[in-house]
Formats: sequence, structure tokens, C-alpha cells
Amino acid sequence: MKQIKQIQSHLTVSGTLWDPFAVGKIIGFCSASDIGDLSHGYRLFVCLQYRTTFIWNTMIRGFAEKNEPIKAFALYKQMLRSDFLPNNYTFSFILRACADTSCLFLGLICHAQVIRLGWESYDFVLNGLLHLYATCNCMDPARKLFDMSVNRGVISWTSLINGYAKSGQISIARQMFDKMPEKNAVSWSAMINGYVQVELFKEALEHFNFMQLCGFRPNHAGIVGALTACAFLGALDQGRWIHAYVDRNGIELDIILGTAIIDMYAKCGCIETACSVFDSMPNRDVFAYTSLISGLANHDQSASAIELFMRMQLEGVVPNEVTFICVLNACSRMGLVDQGLRIFKSMSEIYGIEPGVQHYGCLVDLLGRAGMLEAAKKVVREMPIEPDNYVLGALLNACRVHGDVDLGKETVESLVERSLDHEGVHVLLSNIYASTEQWNGVEKVRRGMEDNEVRKVPGCSLIEVDGVICEFVSGERTNVLMEEIVLLLFGIDKHLKSLCFFDDGNEVATEGGSLLDCQ
Repeated sequence: MKQIKQIQSHLTVSGTLWDPFAVGKIIGFCSASDIGDLSHGYRLFVCLQYRTTFIWNTMIRGFAEKNEPIKAFALYKQMLRSDFLPNNYTFSFILRACADTSCLFLGLICHAQVIRLGWESYDFVLNGLLHLYATCNCMDPARKLFDMSVNRGVISWTSLINGYAKSGQISIARQMFDKMPEKNAVSWSAMINGYVQVELFKEALEHFNFMQLCGFRPNHAGIVGALTACAFLGALDQGRWIHAYVDRNGIELDIILGTAIIDMYAKCGCIETACSVFDSMPNRDVFAYTSLISGLANHDQSASAIELFMRMQLEGVVPNEVTFICVLNACSRMGLVDQGLRIFKSMSEIYGIEPGVQHYGCLVDLLGRAGMLEAAKKVVREMPIEPDNYVLGALLNACRVHGDVDLGKETVESLVERSLDHEGVHVLLSNIYASTEQWNGVEKVRRGMEDNEVRKVPGCSLIEVDGVICEFVSGERTNVLMEEIVLLLFGIDKHLKSLCFFDDGNEVATEGGSLLDCQ
């Protein structure tokens, strides 16, 4: 900017500053360049006595691209009042601002003006309209525009695919993707992230691999989507390969990509590697800190999680709602009641964040684990929002741990009143009775589950073999290798039973029974 200001001073002295071409170049640099100063460009724009449509468009574009859509709208309105007619470039910028705010009403007004002035058939105006409607989940008008279009480029196809994917219509998005006459890395990434959004993580990784087989190099968005899928599937080998790909190709480890890698390693059990990636990031924001705090807490390193939370505050990074959930969980697991209460109070008193239902659930869990059931019950009774199954479930689990049958029954009744009594609630109440050897209560709960046809959802496990994710559901016998699996389980079970004895010959009792019982 120093050189630009020198040029501006020279033009001022020579009396040519107000030449539309010269001043347009200066405003364009201030508005579009990464090292430009948008506010300086706007001050120069305000001083102009004579403005051209190009200069109006340049300023509107600057505000739209610098994530200041409200200012872009205000300038567009001022442009109309100054008797300047918008052109196709104006609409491409203002439609982007509409999409960024997800303001369908303003978008419809702009669309009407586009039609009235005859700019609807221009490619980048059409693409702006498609992007707007897709962002606002209005896929019917988006599809009509697409079908009416004569020149459907890769951007038009990708906008529509992205819209269907974001609205959860992933099958239609895939049909559109398969029909695309020409694809690029952006369209492939739109499908990958679409699968991730609807939690089809296995399909997301398959699409990521197929993308490379088709000769396309993954871009930033595709890599982040694939890493997210690896995190949820526990696909460590695939995640490591993607991380190596990032290093090998010299891709910048920005905040978004770095956070995705941290999250992947943390959820795949490699918390030390996650910490190493975190330390290597040049810049870290609240999401990077929160991801690692969550990972440390989930790996029974709650002390490190709380220490990182303190470091985060010292470095001036402001925690968000999710950060507090993670650090309160860490306090709960370590039994740090006083520190947890202080952190809970700091949410509203220091950071102006009103606690949500999950924060109250963490507080109830904190007090419940410490045996302070009356205090936990008081929190549930006095909390300003309606408790959900997360809050009441934390209280019920505390009743199980400390054998408080009466409070457990009262909590289950509250869950039933709110229609939140899923199968796990009844199993937990049965376990509370069992922990206090009230077998009549156990039988009553189990009989009630049978009468109401309440069945516990079978558990499942995932394992990665040679980069392929395999899922096993409890009770399933459809696997083609079932006979070999049963024989191997029998051998493992027999070996474990030979080890599960104390020195005095008494067998170790386990809740799950033998491995073969869990088939």
C-alpha cells in the first residue's frame, strides 16, 4: 500500500487523480488485492465527483469478496439512486453477497431486476442465481434455471450438485454428477463433502479414491472432506496417506486443513501425532484449540486438556460454546469440581456466552461423578432451559454409579414424560436396581421392556484392513468369513479364559461374558 499511496500523491500533484481510468486502478487494487486497504479505497471512492459503472462495480465487488455483504447492498442501493444501471458484472457481485447472507428476499429482488434488464442469460449471472438458490435450499427454482440454460458450464453443474448435496438430496446430487459432461476438482469435492454432510463417510472416501483414479488431484476442500470421513470411520491408514500427500505436495497447512488433520489423528487414537501437528501450525484459532482439547479429554489426558485451555486464553484466543463443553468434560473426568464450576461461571460472566443444554449436562455430570447428587438435582431443577436426555441421562448415570435408586426412578419418570425414554434408559435403570441387588426391580423393568417391545439397539464396531473399512454388528452372521471368524474368536476366548484367574484360582467376573457370547 505504501507504493500505491505514493502513486496517488503523484497523481494528485499532477492533477490527474480524478481521471476515471487512473483512480479506477487505484480503487481496484485497494479492493481486490490481498495486501490492499479496502477502507482506503472506499474513502477515495467517496471523494470522487464523477463515477463510472466500472468504479461502482469495483467497490461492490470489494465489499462482496471481503465478506462485507451489507455494505455491498448499501452501495448497490446508492448506485441505483445515482441513476446508474447495473450490468452483468454488478449482478454477479451482488448475487454473491445475497448468497453469503442467505437472504432469499433480497435475492428475489435482484433476480427480478436481472430479468427486467435482460441479463439472465449471461453465464456468470446465471451461475450467481444458481448459487444463491442452492445456498438458500431452494432447489426447485435452481433446477428450473438450470434446465432453461443453454450454456451449462462446469460451474453451473457444480452449483446445482452442491445445492442438492447441502439440502440432503445426495442421490439426486450423484445422478447429476454422473451426467456431468466435464468435471473438475471442485465438482468432485462437492460430492465428497456432500457425502460427509449426510454421514455417508465410507462413500465419501470411495469417491475421494475414485477421483484420483480418474486423474484429478484433490483440492483443499476435497482433502478436508476426506479427512473428516477418516476421522469418523477411524480410517487411520487412509488419514496418514492424506497427511503425507499434503506434505509431499507442499500444500499450506492453514487453520482449516490443520484442524482437520488434528481431529483425524485424535479420533483415530494418535493423540501424540495430533499434538505434533498442532504445534507445527503457524496459526491456530479457536477451532484448532477446541479440536485438540476434545481429543486430549477423550484420551484420558484431561490435565493436558485443561492446561491447553489455559494456554489458549493466555494467547488471546477466545473460547466458544464447544470449547467449554470439551473442557467441562475434562474437569468432570478428573473430578475437578471447583475448577469446573469456575469455568462454567466464566462462560457468561467473562465471555458473554449463555450456557446451553449441553453445558448444563456437563455440569450435572461433573457434580454427579463427584457424588454430589443433590447439587446435580438442584441444577436440573433450576436450569433456565428444559432439560433434555443428555442432562437427565447424566443424572441417571450418576444414580447408577452411586446406587441412588429413588432419584434414578424419578429421573426415568421425567424422561418418560418428555418421551425421551429410549432403550438405553431402561437398561440403565435395570443396572441401578442390580447394583443395589434389588432383583425384583430388575425383573419389573425387563418385563416392561418386553411388554412394550423395547429392544436395545445392537452395537457395532469398525476395523480398517488394508485401507478398507469393515463394519461388524453384534449378532450378525452374514459375513462370508463367518466360520473362520467364529473359530478365531473361539481360540481367543479360550486363551483369555486361561489368563483370567487370580493366583488363588478365583475366576475374574466380567459383565460381557465370553467373546463368543457377544457374536
